[in-house]
Amino acid sequence: MNCPHCAASLPSFRNPVPTVDIIIEVGARIVLIQRKNPPFGWALPGGFVDYGESYEAAAVREALEETGLAVRNLIQFHTYSDPGRDSRQHTASTVFIAQADDHPCAGDDAAEARLFSTANLPELVFDHATILADYCASKKG
Repeated sequence: MNCPHCAASLPSFRNPVPTVDIIIEVGARIVLIQRKNPPFGWALPGGFVDYGESYEAAAVREALEETGLAVRNLIQFHTYSDPGRDSRQHTASTVFIAQADDHPCAGDDAAEARLFSTANLPELVFDHATILADYCASKKG
């Protein structure tokens, strides 16, 4: 039963939007994409989790869509949820690490996809510089 008085008294929920990012290792380098849409700049491959989709499936899908790479050995790294991490809206990103063998090829929301050494990264959008600093620190032990 739809009651207009009851619906008006229900609280309106505003929740963070779930996203995934993927650190794709190809040998000793990682894959970054040049974003085709705002905010423009270099970023980790990733995107929004679809309704009914697991975070793991979203990471595999986004990696393939944006880089053309079929990733393997997907492991969860960390979740980043600072409300200011994305200027468009409050997102919470679960970051995964995976490996791939081929050269990336830009697709979907990516204008370009390239391999970078973690010692020579371009300026990154969102909080991806923080994510990669944490990743590099974890690799050092």
